[in-house]
Amino acid sequence: MQLHDSQNNALQNIVDKYRPNLEPYETIYRKLHSEPELSGQEEKTSAAVAHHLQRLGYDVHTHIGGYGVAAVLKNGSGPTVLLRADMDALPLEEKTDLAYASRKIAKNKGGIKVPVMHACGHDTHVAGLLGAAELLSSAKSQWAGTLVLIFQPAEEELSGAQAMLDDGLYDKIPKPSIVLAQHVMRMKTGTVSIRAGRLLTATDAFDVRIFGRGGHGSAPQTCIDPIVIGASIITRLQSIVSREVTPGELAIVTCGSIQAGHAPNIIPDQLDLKLSVRTYDAKVHARVVAAIKRIVEAECAAAGVPEDLKPTITRTFTAPATINDDQAVETLRGTFGSYFGENLVETEPAAASEDFSLLATAAGAPYVMWTFGGVDAKIWDEAVQKEAVNELPSNHSPFFAPVVEPTLATAVDAMAVGALTFLTVSR
Repeated sequence: MQLHDSQNNALQNIVDKYRPNLEPYETIYRKLHSEPELSGQEEKTSAAVAHHLQRLGYDVHTHIGGYGVAAVLKNGSGPTVLLRADMDALPLEEKTDLAYASRKIAKNKGGIKVPVMHACGHDTHVAGLLGAAELLSSAKSQWAGTLVLIFQPAEEELSGAQAMLDDGLYDKIPKPSIVLAQHVMRMKTGTVSIRAGRLLTATDAFDVRIFGRGGHGSAPQTCIDPIVIGASIITRLQSIVSREVTPGELAIVTCGSIQAGHAPNIIPDQLDLKLSVRTYDAKVHARVVAAIKRIVEAECAAAGVPEDLKPTITRTFTAPATINDDQAVETLRGTFGSYFGENLVETEPAAASEDFSLLATAAGAPYVMWTFGGVDAKIWDEAVQKEAVNELPSNHSPFFAPVVEPTLATAVDAMAVGALTFLTVSR
């Protein structure tokens, strides 16, 4: 559905008139960036978010599914639009040399001290949604409906959305008619991209434990070496995508960790692997997961591992594919195209994963996630000219550092335009 030019112009006028001074939000962004918090530890971030939203007049609910925050602004009859931002950071040492770079060290859930960095742009998401919250609150006379803002914890662990739902999110707030989110990416700052259908992959992670028979490194004939088994498994896993998945259908199998033994002359009695799977299609996903189980068990059997020492395969997290709603994207493309003009650009789907779609499917609502750029315009243009875009720091890089402006302004405007697209707007 395309919106009439008059309504597109109305949205442009509302954003231009009610956009807040962004300097305080730039300050918020820099503070969030320099003081990141790990998944499940977003105490200070959520408290600052809640205080800000209360000051703006929202009805605020805190500590949902951990440090999740939900804010509601009821403004007459009309649709209920939910906007989501994620808050958590990554266990990564920042190497950007920014004046406001993170130097934080925190204990992870295992009690180990790790560096912490907003290497995925969640600080941009939070500051952008807070700015949009003020814009939309100030513009209440121009729209009708209910606005719901979700500040989600633990997205990096793909557990925060479900935790909020399990903690009765929709018993506390109205169920949405539409769910919207955005993500900063390695794109030119000021640009926005929106696409229907496939955007992000489904993902699963597995912990695999291989059992063997330990012993002296000089007597391998008396042992069953789990390291040799693990090496065979890792090599064989790479054949799943090339030999069991239809060419052209996306599937990724990654071994991100292998741990075994402590000394060069001891064959250990067990080995641990950490695996991840990413796919779009549910049938492909089921086939890949079944193949992993088959290969792990078969390699252990081939090595002579006894029946009572079968490997264990434990799924540690899962998230569905992000498949944007076609009709909602068509509607947004109309308003985004009118508002952003030539800065509305085309991008390809990504092999990353998200859990925000659970907030929509739990309410039976359509959803859309779009992306926006954070790379300095000059640096981007030079990289394009040199065909070196893939060399620019991307999400989860220790050098990932979205330029503050116009990135933040784009984040604020996109969230506001997105919400106003579906709220009942005065003409």
